[in-house]
Amino acid sequence: MGVDAVPENSQSRRVVSEPDELAALAHPLRLDLLNHLMSDGPATASQCARAVGDTPSNCSYHLRYLARHGLVEPVPKGETDDEGDNRERPWRATITGFSFESGPQGRTLAAISLQRDHRLAREYLGRIDDIDPAWREVGGLSTYTLRMTPAELEELGKRLDALIRPYIAATRGQVDGADLVHLGLNAFSLEAGPEAGR
Repeated sequence: MGVDAVPENSQSRRVVSEPDELAALAHPLRLDLLNHLMSDGPATASQCARAVGDTPSNCSYHLRYLARHGLVEPVPKGETDDEGDNRERPWRATITGFSFESGPQGRTLAAISLQRDHRLAREYLGRIDDIDPAWREVGGLSTYTLRMTPAELEELGKRLDALIRPYIAATRGQVDGADLVHLGLNAFSLEAGPEAGR
């Protein structure tokens, strides 16, 4: 399972497996903050607050929490054009994405990630009439029911990842006419148990 800043065009994906790391990410605001920093680059707590709809003081607390687990870090002075107002310095993600195992805490993180996907889809539908027609025509919410073996699903996941990876915002850099796009993929068996379908 995974979610997708580090130097442009380089990848720094991390396997999150320690219980305290999983707990750090299994919080909706912290997940939003990390995703914002991975996709938009360095930002102060106030800028993060505007992006995720929370208060600067709360964002500052959660950014420090993420920093304790090595997921974000303060940008050293002199490394960005935006140095804040000397009271706030920018934060940046130390990773471009992460994956995690599907144990109990991983399932909690997966559930929060799905809630985030659903919230973003609802917000998209709520503002669809205000979206540029060029973007409205190419955006979409699609679902498919496939008949596959576990090996085929694994291969499909690898092929989709290879197609998507060149466009990851954290590593692609600025491109004329490009905007941030949310893409969520879920793939799982619909069968009831290990003996189903045999």
